Amino acid sequence: MSDPTYTPPKVWKWESESGGTFAKINRPIAGPTHDQELPVGEHPLQLYSLATPNGVKVTVMLEELLEQGIKGAEYDAYPIKIGDGDQFGSGFVEVNPNSKIPALVDRSADPAIRVFESGNILLYLAEKFGAFLPKDIAKRTETLNWLFWQMGSAPMLGGGFGHFYAYAPEKYEYPINRYTMEVKRQLDVLDRQLANNRYIAGDEYTIADMAIWPWYGALVANKVYDAAEFLEAHTYTNVVRWMEEIAHRPAVRRGRMVNRTWGEPEEQLHERHDASDFEEKTQDKLAAILGHS
Repeated sequence: MSDPTYTPPKVWKWESESGGTFAKINRPIAGPTHDQELPVGEHPLQLYSLATPNGVKVTVMLEELLEQGIKGAEYDAYPIKIGDGDQFGSGFVEVNPNSKIPALVDRSADPAIRVFESGNILLYLAEKFGAFLPKDIAKRTETLNWLFWQMGSAPMLGGGFGHFYAYAPEKYEYPINRYTMEVKRQLDVLDRQLANNRYIAGDEYTIADMAIWPWYGALVANKVYDAAEFLEAHTYTNVVRWMEEIAHRPAVRRGRMVNRTWGEPEEQLHERHDASDFEEKTQDKLAAILGHS
């Protein structure tokens, strides 16, 4: 382990990789690194993403809309392999200059509308299709309270706790303690809210649940960072109850599979273009087809 103390220079210079799991794609400048056009499918909605918690928010939303029979929500989903730097391709940067997944293009408009930042995509789709966002002003505001809570809180979970606990090249007590304290506080916030509410913003399932579940539901289910025991996640009983209820929704089960490129083959649907893809084009089915060819 290196010396745990560090004296910052007067002017910081980018001289080497920072280390850790994502060192090769972290850099202090924006813009494209290479030319790479994005594929375009036949549906009006084109999604470019990966099944990280932020990506799952949007695929769950789209599958929930389709579950309600909203045909205008049909979409094509293409994987952006962030470990390979696809998010820095010229086509993706045109859609999201911040080079983060997910990014959506709505080609039903002329000119097409780009939508980036996962919370904004949820809000855009909710308003476009009139679903999962209450029209009553008080209930709408409460939903947006929690949507923006997630957008502000999750960086402490992912970029803070997740990084130092699971991804950093060396483990240090101070940052792990600092972010563990904050994540446990956030779980307590959710647990208290869910003690008197079926869903995050009340009795209705909304985009607030879709935003929060992929992060905090996955955390208490031990699907990210392998930290459920460390955090004593089982003690947040209301969060666990909520997590389990949402996990059983058919649209959520489908949404988790889209643009997933790791895990069990039957849970991976690298691209999504039609509802039949969930039955015919998961990685286990494609491997079986190749095995018989």
